[in-house]
Amino acid sequence: MKVYHLAAECYPVAKVGGLADVVGALPKYQNEAGLQAAVVLPFYNRKFVQENEFDVVFEASNLLGKRRYEFQIWKERTNKLGFELFLIYIPGLLDRPEVYSYPDEREQFIAFQLAFLDWITWSQQKPDIIHCHDHHVGLIPFLLQHSALYKRLSKTATVFTIHNGQYHGAFGYEKFNYLPEVDMNYAGLLDWAGGINPLACAVKCVAKFTTVSPSYLMELSNNSNGLEYLFYIERAKGQGIVNGIDTEVWNPYTDPMIAGPIDPLLPAKGKLTNKKALCKRFGLSPEKPLIAFIGRLVVEKGADLLPEAFTQSLNEHAGEVNILMLGAGDKETEAALTQLNDLFPDNYKTYIGYNEELAHLIYAGADFLLMPSRVEPCGLNQLYALRYGTVPIVRRTGGLIDTVIDFGDEGGYGICFNESNINDIVYSISRAIELYKNTEQLQLLCKRMMALDFSWTQSAKQYNLLYESLTPII
Repeated sequence: MKVYHLAAECYPVAKVGGLADVVGALPKYQNEAGLQAAVVLPFYNRKFVQENEFDVVFEASNLLGKRRYEFQIWKERTNKLGFELFLIYIPGLLDRPEVYSYPDEREQFIAFQLAFLDWITWSQQKPDIIHCHDHHVGLIPFLLQHSALYKRLSKTATVFTIHNGQYHGAFGYEKFNYLPEVDMNYAGLLDWAGGINPLACAVKCVAKFTTVSPSYLMELSNNSNGLEYLFYIERAKGQGIVNGIDTEVWNPYTDPMIAGPIDPLLPAKGKLTNKKALCKRFGLSPEKPLIAFIGRLVVEKGADLLPEAFTQSLNEHAGEVNILMLGAGDKETEAALTQLNDLFPDNYKTYIGYNEELAHLIYAGADFLLMPSRVEPCGLNQLYALRYGTVPIVRRTGGLIDTVIDFGDEGGYGICFNESNINDIVYSISRAIELYKNTEQLQLLCKRMMALDFSWTQSAKQYNLLYESLTPII
């Protein structure tokens, strides 16, 4: 079975968030299970492309409105990522370093989708499944079905995965001419709230859509930034599949980015080695419980609550706890969190930005990882934390519900709270401090966490079964 994954991100080629981790791992595990899975990305002028060799396997030109553009398909030579990697290169449009935030972003992703379909059509390929990830490639299912240019592929099964339903990629009808000729009898499928909405269009047109956790599928009918009714009426086409993690990259026993190996059967020694290295780097005492936050500093992640919550906790538990923050985002939140460095110099540190190596060390060395998210479709951070024996402190939402059980419940191993507010965060930090004092229980939870299987092997099986259910319609 031939599967093409289309996305805006893929680790390690270009990463902004969890989307990249999924697209960089799922195809590898699918190939190991016997599929032919490949990834197609926009070209980004970044380190991975600069340091690896590619062949141009196809080139042509087409129109974006009245603008003619040349495009090339680049293929990575060695399949070093565990799957075929293709990049779509368009001079002046898809040849830049950043993934998002360019003023012509809509044009970029429309051209990306059209170039992919042109390549597949003109090269006479017949993939079994085209798997689209998020709104950046949400027009593919519609164009396959309702543009005569791609009639040969009209029966190709499509799957659409929603990694974050808050972002739709919507744009006005003034850009309608960027699309190729389509059957106007079906143009209404493009529309939502008076504009062209790629996310809504994909949900309407795709054979099956998935979300990155079962709980998030249910939540979209109540919270999806204006698409709640659509998700309610289309819910029968949806399936929630929890993301996995790449257990080769995230392996506490062999990870080259951490200070020393952590044995899942005897984790205490390895955890302490990493905690000492982490605390030495930031001037913190390894004798105290260390609570960390890793992520984007945005409202969605509850980051706006952190300055006050951390202030209250550090005052209430003066000298009893250390807090380490790694992230970037809203500038006011960045400033407020940075200011705490001066107020609590012995117990609090902030690193503004993102550092992959440091993130690995934090997962390995911290005692607890805080995730007070308002929205969390799946969450990977808590899965990384579990893999490295770090207790997740999470708000019950989305995939956090599906992956973390409170240690007070039977078989539990995390700390859970119900509301994304300051009081619940402060109370949960207090619970973490009390848990830390019970060394025997903490070590038991550590072993329990590290024995859990959140690998892509399990999730990939579910996707493969989904594909098999769709291929008879081709």
